[in-house]
Amino acid sequence: MEKISLAQLRRFVVSRQGFSARFRRSGLEEVEAEIRRLSAVQLDSITTVGRSHRIALTSRIGAYPEEAISELLRAGRIFEYWAHEGCFLPIELYPLFRRKMAVGGRWGSYVRALRDHGELVPVILAQIREHGPQGARHFGGAGGGMWDWKPEKRVLEALWDRGELAICGRPGFQRLYDLTERVVPRRWLDADVPEEDEYLRRLAEVAVRGRGALTDGGIVEHWRLRGGVKTIRPHVDALVAAGVLRTLQPDDGGPRVLVGVDAELDGRSRGGVLLSPFDNLLWDRAFADRVFGFRHVIEVYKREHERLYGYYVLPFLLDDRFVGRVDLKSERADGLLRVRALHLEPGIRRTKRLENELEGALVRLQRYLGLERVAR
Repeated sequence: MEKISLAQLRRFVVSRQGFSARFRRSGLEEVEAEIRRLSAVQLDSITTVGRSHRIALTSRIGAYPEEAISELLRAGRIFEYWAHEGCFLPIELYPLFRRKMAVGGRWGSYVRALRDHGELVPVILAQIREHGPQGARHFGGAGGGMWDWKPEKRVLEALWDRGELAICGRPGFQRLYDLTERVVPRRWLDADVPEEDEYLRRLAEVAVRGRGALTDGGIVEHWRLRGGVKTIRPHVDALVAAGVLRTLQPDDGGPRVLVGVDAELDGRSRGGVLLSPFDNLLWDRAFADRVFGFRHVIEVYKREHERLYGYYVLPFLLDDRFVGRVDLKSERADGLLRVRALHLEPGIRRTKRLENELEGALVRLQRYLGLERVAR
């Protein structure tokens, strides 16, 4: 087993993420390519600062047209489905996820929706077939709040969950549904659905290459795979034996780490960047703690008096270390990105370089979000 220091592993992992510490602009092709490179980009509905997927992408490829995601969904170049959580995924992974769609019922509410409101299925499919892409608002019924969905919305979600519908746009972040055969290119619809061994091995390889380095547990967490490490480990061993992945042993004596067989472990990253709290780098919290000494917490679901750092906090990465957490809020009416608090990590001093890098990261984020200035 190849030996590696935690410091070397940390530098490699950060460099593989592709963060950019300078202002950039990108187009449709770059957005698609970055989703493919990362393997999945998580969505989240919270808008305190900006949509999570937008922060995650702009931290790597810079400013891009807001309509790009909808265009890529509509053209069948990416798709939306359950991965780590709800994620945007490269379209070539669609045949893998048809295994999950065939089973369906990720949430019990989807199963209940089809059981309790089955009479709506032909009505909904007929309306979409006749009128084209539809959102939940195009159907009748009433709901009582964000998660108290009306029956029509529940059935739409259930039909998407099992692959009969696909998301073909995100106007105003609201899902737009269409018949899958009108969204997903025929080559991916007609592709063979892999058997379980191939499915798990392919997911393991894609996760490792997308993240740079992962433990067996990190692969499980990347896709939220059922069965845990004991299920994925034999498939990872098979990929190592086949020369697809290789195994590293960090010098802390902890669990093995997997990288691509051709990975060059000489990464280097310079500069500061603010990360979405739902960024790919932070999905495996145990790995972040082990490699970075950073205990990631998301406090949006806590009561105010229980929070240590704030409601919506972006970790601040400087070079290859997390040096602080920034509590931010977008005050859109005034065009401000408001810095509510900065919490430095233990042992980190507030140097001139740290201040300059943080200011640069804040200004870039402010510009990416379409705001006018930073207020500190």
